[in-house]
Amino acid sequence: MHRWERAMLERVHGIVSRDVLTAEPGLAFLRGMLEGRHPAPPFSRSTNVYMIQAEEGRVVFEGEPTESFFNPLGTIHGGWTSAILDSAMACAVHTTLAAGQGYTTVEMKLNFVRPILPNMGKVTCEGVLIHRGGTLATSEGKLFDAKGRLIAHGTETCMIFGAAAQKAA
Repeated sequence: MHRWERAMLERVHGIVSRDVLTAEPGLAFLRGMLEGRHPAPPFSRSTNVYMIQAEEGRVVFEGEPTESFFNPLGTIHGGWTSAILDSAMACAVHTTLAAGQGYTTVEMKLNFVRPILPNMGKVTCEGVLIHRGGTLATSEGKLFDAKGRLIAHGTETCMIFGAAAQKAA
């Protein structure tokens, strides 16, 4: 078992409050997930997709789909591929958030280059910021197999907004 796999099995999964999420800049929050200060999202446990690197404007995810994601053709469903790409592209935007900001995906376009086969093993997905404006940001993602072959790629647009928790009056 690889070091990251052991670390992911030991990780706490959960959701943080909006106060915690918006208290620090986006990159600091994501690094907090990597360091274990913040829990990994429940999504990671169910999909076997985990962020392994985060820097300003760039993140890397690794994942290994299981038979739970087979489609009727016996390959990994495109929804799983879409999920890891959306995670990487959106988190690339997340690295640019100031404390008190949030974001959401408003558009995503993907190109599926080759299927993910059941015995393909671990895949790596890199998300990179293309442009960050005041209310919109764009990013791109590339998904690779263990041999470095491109599986899928895409682009995403995210809307950025104020998301600080509201104080009771």
